[in-house]
Amino acid sequence: MQPTAQARKPESGAATMSLSLKGVQHGYQTGAGRLDVLKGLDFAIPPGEIVALVGPSGAGKSTLLHIAGLLEKPDAGSVRVGGVECAALNDDQRTAVRRRHLGFVYQFHNLLPEFSAVENVLMPQLIAGHARAGARKRAVDVLSYLGLAERLDHRPSELSGGEQQRVAIARAVANAPRLLLADEPTGNLDPNTAEKVFEMLLRLVRASGLSALIATHNLELAGRMDRRVTLEDGKLVEF
Repeated sequence: MQPTAQARKPESGAATMSLSLKGVQHGYQTGAGRLDVLKGLDFAIPPGEIVALVGPSGAGKSTLLHIAGLLEKPDAGSVRVGGVECAALNDDQRTAVRRRHLGFVYQFHNLLPEFSAVENVLMPQLIAGHARAGARKRAVDVLSYLGLAERLDHRPSELSGGEQQRVAIARAVANAPRLLLADEPTGNLDPNTAEKVFEMLLRLVRASGLSALIATHNLELAGRMDRRVTLEDGKLVEF
């Protein structure tokens, strides 16, 4: 069963990268002075590739994900999402690109507690302007693909931690994004549940033809992705 009728197939040999960063610089002013986190970073993800971002806390993984996700602007450099140059866009334009091209999964699910599982997945589609009937079908399809067909009408408080995170994953892909960004998506789960959720995440991403950048401390999980990168002195290095 395909997870969605809107699933995007990988664009073999496509010139347009799902994500392209060139010469990205970013830092913060601290009490001790300027802290440069990203120092002329270059990085690209082609359509359909899943990349693991590993490294210790404080290395800049979250900063990189925020810039890739258009949640922060770089101090310098180019950020292209789906071929669109985003570094100089205003807030409304960046929101439009995020809505069209990006999906997010965080360590904590951040589901809306008053809504059911299917409603949590339905909501971003309605915000994006999709018709309710088609959006509900897509929500049901993706949740069912993730093994939640019997839990559609349950609210987050009625779901286990692993089930809640699967709903968050379904929500992230609800609008068929080009690129999925995930920050420790299984970091808040016990090892057995984390393994199951991660396997479902990988299967869904591959079946949908998405690209993904997934930050994780788990080297075993990272090894199952297409490529592994880490931040060293403000730049990305493959290993």
